[in-house]
This record gives sequence, C-alpha cells and structure tokens, in this order.
Amino acid sequence: MRFSSTLKKNYEFKRIYSKGSSAVSPYMVLYCRGNGSRSNRFGITVSAKLGHAVDRNRVRRRLREIYRINESSLKPGFDLIMVSRSRGMRAGFATLQTDFLDLADKLGLLK
Repeated sequence: MRFSSTLKKNYEFKRIYSKGSSAVSPYMVLYCRGNGSRSNRFGITVSAKLGHAVDRNRVRRRLREIYRINESSLKPGFDLIMVSRSRGMRAGFATLQTDFLDLADKLGLLK
C-alpha cells in the first residue's frame, strides 16, 4: 500500500462506524469517513463467526490485495474499513473486486 497507512486502534474503528458513511453489498460492507489528510487509512474486519483462522486470513489477504490494486484510483483523505460478510468467504477474487469498486463508487471515493 503505497499511499495508505493502516487502521489498528479500536477507537478509530468505532469512530468510523458511528460517524462515517457506509455502503452494503452481499459480499462486504464499506465504511468511509474523511480524515483531513492527504492520504488514506485502511482497515479490514473479518468476524470469527465466519470460519476458521485459515479461511478468515484468506479473505483478509484478498481484500488487502483488492485495495492495493485499486488504491491509485481512490480519492485521498479518507479512512476506509472493509467488513467481510459470509458470502464474501466463498466469492471469487474478481467478484470481490467489482463489488469493492461498486461500493467505492456509491460512496464517491473514485477519482
């Protein structure tokens, strides 16, 4: 991730969940909130209810790669959180990528 840093703290996630905007699809939920800087910050959430650690980590790797590939097409200055849903565990990479771009477009994040 060239242009972004990661969100790690619980209070950062809570602030985005409560005060940010969201877009929903069958595969994931995308939350965003302006951060007032020139770069984006990015976080991923995959619930333990969705499966074993191997499966959750596979989804995390896919979501991180989707963000990395499309990072240059996003506007700077936002905090983003991608939350995987149960259908996202079985979805293919191309499906997840088009879904992410659709959600980013709904939220006005694309350049």
